[in-house]
Amino acid sequence: MDRRNFKHRGLKELFLNGRTSKIGPNFKPKCLRILDILENAETLKDLNIPGLDFHKLVGFNPDRYSMHVNGNWCITFAWADGEPIDINLEDYH
Repeated sequence: MDRRNFKHRGLKELFLNGRTSKIGPNFKPKCLRILDILENAETLKDLNIPGLDFHKLVGFNPDRYSMHVNGNWCITFAWADGEPIDINLEDYH
């Protein structure tokens, strides 16, 4: 995953440094897990992991996808050329 693929600065810091003050401590472990999964995924099928509620979001062009973090918070992203792009942490619902 390229550092330019992030929309959320806190996720970018967490990915690059393993720490950030821009994401709450109760979100960090799950965000790190999801970022690791995203980094190692070769296809969208690799993201269908129990407990992460991976799904395609409705009404977006290009397509966007979501993986559950905590409560209404999700990591959302698009997929292009075999990797996630525009990675964001947001209260999607």
